[in-house]
Amino acid sequence: MTSAAICESRYSRRLADGRVECTLCPRLCRLRDGKRGVCYLRQAQNGGMVLAEYGRTSGLCLDPIEKKPLFHFYPGSAALSFGTAGCNLTCRFCQNWQISKSRASQTLAVAASPDDIAALALRHGCRSVALTYNDPVIYLEYACAVARACHAHQLATVAVTAGYINPQPAVEFFADMDAANVDLKGFSEAFYRHYCGGRLAPVLETLRYLRQHTAVWLELTTLLIPGVNDEPAMLRAMCQWIGLELGPEVPLHFTAFHPDYHLRDRPATPLATLLAARQLARDVGLHHVYIGNRSDVEGECTRCARCAAPLIERQGYQLTGWHLQQGHCPHCHLPLPGRFADGPGDWGARRMRLLP
Repeated sequence: MTSAAICESRYSRRLADGRVECTLCPRLCRLRDGKRGVCYLRQAQNGGMVLAEYGRTSGLCLDPIEKKPLFHFYPGSAALSFGTAGCNLTCRFCQNWQISKSRASQTLAVAASPDDIAALALRHGCRSVALTYNDPVIYLEYACAVARACHAHQLATVAVTAGYINPQPAVEFFADMDAANVDLKGFSEAFYRHYCGGRLAPVLETLRYLRQHTAVWLELTTLLIPGVNDEPAMLRAMCQWIGLELGPEVPLHFTAFHPDYHLRDRPATPLATLLAARQLARDVGLHHVYIGNRSDVEGECTRCARCAAPLIERQGYQLTGWHLQQGHCPHCHLPLPGRFADGPGDWGARRMRLLP
């Protein structure tokens, strides 16, 4: 195992009592020298703040971009996915807790410089590199360095994040991102406080910033937990906010929960709940609403917002139909919001070649 590098952070301030306050995210952890914040990766050191474990990951994987999930960002293409360890939220329902809740340096067993990651993505024919598995905002300096290395080779960078970041570092972080899927976990302060250990307002501020002040392609995901955040009134309020503040064309993914981590007393999300949420969102006026973690061909299909013609058909993470013509509906010629190549990516064909 290669020892990790240390990277100084600009997002901190020294307090009068000698502690250091991390200003990266709304938690504002106040730390004595040598102590790490809730996120695990940021550490007070010599009166300042550092990103510990710089240049080490919890592993790399070749994924379809649809797995992020991103349905309107170069569909069918391959993304090289990687993450680190830790998280700045404490979600009781975390579906990836073995990585995001890890506090063991053994989790970060793979040394990978930004140039290494870009080179590996190129070698495997990826269109993008996805910062995922845990929240990339907590390793901002490493994430941005990876993004710059990727951009030097015309590779896109994708952030899969909860958007729990303060406004100033958000400007730096998202300046290097081409697309983001933001996990909007619910739509009440009580839910965020009780189930996520955070606040809703900073997430909404991040979403407004992304949509109104950047060119980052944005999609949203909400994990529906039975009896917790799937109430129709909450979902209606959330979808109305999305339509008003972000625009009805922003894709929204409702995904199924499975019992895990500290929330094992709730059942897995029924398909009927996902379908009802999708219909509610469409009734409110959102144009592109999908379901995930449960198989439903219609819930994975991209249709024209004007004439309802199928434009991109999917089954699981595989594209089964491509009807776009230069990013437009072939029938009514309405442009489909997103980032598209002239044709679908080759992930499906390449995956078949990779299978034994």
